[in-house]
Amino acid sequence: SVPLTCSWVSLTFLTMIPSLSLSLSLSLSLALPLSLSLSLSPPGCSFGGRFYSLEDTWHPDLGDPFGVMHCVMCHCEPQRSRRGKVFGKVSCKNIKQDCPELDCEEPVLLPGHCCKSCPKGDSGRKSTESLFDGFEFFQEKEDDLHKSYNDRSYLSSEQMSTGDSKTDFVALLTGVTELWLPSSSGVARARFTLTKTNLAFSITYQRMSMPGIILFQDSDGNTAFEFRVPRMESDMICGVWRNLPKSHMRQLQEEQLRVSMVMTDGRREEIQGKIIKHRALFAETFSATLTSEEENSGMGGIAMLTLSDTENNLHFILLMQGVIPSPLVPIRVKLQYRQHSLREIHANVTAHDPDFAEVLTDLNSRELFWLSRGQLQIVVETEGHDPRRISGFITGRKSCDTLQSVMSSGDALTPLKTGAVGSAIFSLRDNGTLDYQVQVAGVSSDVVGVTIEMKPRQRSKRSVLYDVTADFVAAPAGGRVVGSYGRMEARHIHMLLQNELFINVATAEHTEGELRGQIRTLLYSGLDSHTHELPFPLAGQFVSPPVRTSAGGHAWVSVDERCHLHYEITVTGLGKSHEVTVNAHLHGLAEIGEMESNTNHKRLLTGFYGEQAQGVLKDLSVELLRHLDKGTAFIQVSTKMNPRGEIRGRIHVPNSCEFGSRGEVVEEAEFDDLVFVRDPEELRKDPHTCFFEGEHHAHGSRWTPHYNSCFSCICQKKTVICDPVICPALTCPHTYQPEDKCCPVCDGKPKSNWLISKCLCCGLGCYFEGDQKMHAPGTMWHPFVPPFGYIKCAVCTCKGSTGEVHCEKVTCPPLTCSRPVRRNPSDCCKECPAEDTPLPEEGELMQADGARHCKFGKNYYQNSENWHPRVPLVGEMKCITCWCDHGVTKCQRKQCPLLSCSNITRREGKCCPECAGNAKVSVKNMLGL
Repeated sequence: SVPLTCSWVSLTFLTMIPSLSLSLSLSLSLALPLSLSLSLSPPGCSFGGRFYSLEDTWHPDLGDPFGVMHCVMCHCEPQRSRRGKVFGKVSCKNIKQDCPELDCEEPVLLPGHCCKSCPKGDSGRKSTESLFDGFEFFQEKEDDLHKSYNDRSYLSSEQMSTGDSKTDFVALLTGVTELWLPSSSGVARARFTLTKTNLAFSITYQRMSMPGIILFQDSDGNTAFEFRVPRMESDMICGVWRNLPKSHMRQLQEEQLRVSMVMTDGRREEIQGKIIKHRALFAETFSATLTSEEENSGMGGIAMLTLSDTENNLHFILLMQGVIPSPLVPIRVKLQYRQHSLREIHANVTAHDPDFAEVLTDLNSRELFWLSRGQLQIVVETEGHDPRRISGFITGRKSCDTLQSVMSSGDALTPLKTGAVGSAIFSLRDNGTLDYQVQVAGVSSDVVGVTIEMKPRQRSKRSVLYDVTADFVAAPAGGRVVGSYGRMEARHIHMLLQNELFINVATAEHTEGELRGQIRTLLYSGLDSHTHELPFPLAGQFVSPPVRTSAGGHAWVSVDERCHLHYEITVTGLGKSHEVTVNAHLHGLAEIGEMESNTNHKRLLTGFYGEQAQGVLKDLSVELLRHLDKGTAFIQVSTKMNPRGEIRGRIHVPNSCEFGSRGEVVEEAEFDDLVFVRDPEELRKDPHTCFFEGEHHAHGSRWTPHYNSCFSCICQKKTVICDPVICPALTCPHTYQPEDKCCPVCDGKPKSNWLISKCLCCGLGCYFEGDQKMHAPGTMWHPFVPPFGYIKCAVCTCKGSTGEVHCEKVTCPPLTCSRPVRRNPSDCCKECPAEDTPLPEEGELMQADGARHCKFGKNYYQNSENWHPRVPLVGEMKCITCWCDHGVTKCQRKQCPLLSCSNITRREGKCCPECAGNAKVSVKNMLGL
């Protein structure tokens, strides 16, 4: 990642904007976010370069040295326009006054908290967590590879709370029997996973034709989300509900949402059920859908099963609907093989609590074999005068998620740095057959072994389960193996679906393994190419020049019919596992470009804060689309250690986008948003028009801004994007600046501009977080700070030698008039009226006039004077010191020592955290520094 020396300016900008009043009720109207791939833009708010759904809350991050404002809470409030269109509006407030009163004598302020709390063990402690219950981001747990294999809680464990699987939900869908219409015979099982604001779902169904629509209904019975099922030959329905509003996310957690499947082929058939949390989802590795042989019965059930980690015990939980007719019913649960009963359990089940949990102990080898082949059947029968029966076969857990692995040399049993990579995808059939595709790239010696293994119980001895080397087909610097393994044991299926298996690649030079990777479940994201297409490998050996790195990765890339590029990248080795959190450090930047060329067609994709990144690129150039079609494009991940690329892969995506990304034009044509010369009144009414410098600009139009003729601006759906004109680096000794030109020229015949070409081709430059763009060395620009836009009161410069961005506040020229005016609300400096003094010359506002004082907020400071800044909503920040350096304001946070203790607190009035008690030990003291 490229360090930014002045990310603090984002805070200073808030105090610089004259027309922006920041108070305790800060309220900002924001533009709509980017549109979804298949529909119009969802309502929400954009703040600080991130998108938030309606009713989302967050702590604003002002960057270094200020950081996250934990005592300020921003909220995306839903608003409705005159036409009834819903949009988002940001409001922020100070929440420190909401902190609870504490009874303890010496409360402490924990790092990352706004409110103080009582020390652990204090009886008078009052929890402050309730204040922030609604502000939590949900994310999947990472497997702890350091735990032993038998550490996992069982399905039937009563110690496991429902909160342990708060990101996973399940629904049993059956026919509705209360209606006068005949009930359906269909039964479906739906599994949901919530990540931040997206809800991915996998639905399997039986005894019904393919549904046409999946409906999500809120607590009031209104349709919250509608998913149209694409036509496909599968009993698995995959989808993603993106950008859940906060209200629906809350209802999801409170089990108030329902889901239904509706037939659209002329028949009135529907099945539905409630979305619930369940502790069984945490450990489930086998499942069964139970149906009735009766027509239109409305009965059904699902079974969630798992094996014990060390014993051959099968734990299961049954969810049933329509089976229990009276308050208390005796049932029989049988385990069958080809109509022969193997096990039988008797119990009483109530209609109010139809769930049933039990353990089948000590399965023998035959039962385990039949379990692995999907030949065991679970049967539920009620006893009495009106017997009812449902049954289904047990198979490995089904989902739309992808079983995949990225193999790197850094993950080898003996960690290496070879720059090679391996990539694999797997598919588990109902009969226990494991299909696999593995590719290896960038190795320096021949591949001698490809094996599927367990975690070694001893460091010196590998635990090999399956050897698939016989099917390996060698290729230059790698090779590929495609095949099936039909003898998977039930225990190994269980481990596979619990992310406890690995794939190892041995080479002639490294016989114990050069590449190794954990087989993990990759959550379904909307791309359907995962199950049948190998991803593109990303390796250090593919960088020019090659990089001997321990990292590796792979990427799925596709271009849809509207010429939008969809990508999903998985990497390993860029950052430590404990940093994979919502607020993790930036590990690297992913870019796409063309091989053997400069940066003209290079585009930033995303930054890596963990091991996965995905997104959509809608405005690809014609040249880059052609290179994708020819296979001469690449995806590259760069890091701070290797800014010119750490891993790279060649990307070949055939497409017919000969005229560029036409999808946007077609989409906008529906709103009469084609780029023609249009009437000003019509432009003013257009929802996608940009208002900039007192003028309206149509979507897609380009113009030169008034504040600097060396910039070029474009309107993209209410957002103005301005880029500076990149001037070539001149090698002549004497240059001059023509009046009608933006760039200086040589005084005489210039030698060449080879230097800038070399700079561009090598990828040198600066990445600025505000506009999320690369800037050429030496260029200057007004920074873009979402959601405020371009800030004319600051100028940023790219230092090409270090790749750092340096931003300074613009110093306004002294005025001689008594009543200066601000010509435009967005202007930084005031001017004298036309009758008092002539207008300043072009470019004067971008230059410092040598003034030695500094203005910060509404205050002026003399040269070398220092102060603690005051931040709206927060107050004086005593841990940050600013000073005036010849007209330039600079700020820095107090440097704190690294602490080695685990119990860290922060005392009031202190800038740095401390060890609780007397165990204050810094890393520097330990090292004797």
